[in-house]
Amino acid sequence: MAIFLATGAGAGYGPIAPGTWGSALGVGLSLALAAGGPGLYAAALVSLLAVGIWAADEAERVFGREDDGRIVIDEVVGQLLTLTPLLGDPAALHSPFWLVTGFVAFRVFDVWKPGPVRWAERRFSGGTGVMLDDVVAGMFAALLLALARFAVSG
Repeated sequence: MAIFLATGAGAGYGPIAPGTWGSALGVGLSLALAAGGPGLYAAALVSLLAVGIWAADEAERVFGREDDGRIVIDEVVGQLLTLTPLLGDPAALHSPFWLVTGFVAFRVFDVWKPGPVRWAERRFSGGTGVMLDDVVAGMFAALLLALARFAVSG
């Protein structure tokens, strides 16, 4: 079960850039969860973060590597966090423009790892370390997405 969750139901076995596959899964999951309302979305996000820490920790042991590339539950959670600014606007949530913008913003912060993202990656170990740098990247991407939406609407 831990490997299934850590690899994003197998998305982490994608042939190229498994983190991108995990992020794509996060976009699809965000659309499904948003249909259940903000309470379900928030509960799922917190639950996936908690379970993701456990699953990533177990997967690191099984794979014998820290933050193995096949572990993508962190990208799923980071992408869910990134897209939270779209939750109050169904049109934006289903807009390819805003979904792609959020997707790309998260991937840039996840790969680039500016300041606090790199700090979180280095500060924590095990499953917590795997997950938290993507949480920080997701927070930055969510802020950028919210600012972009504000700039376009204003």
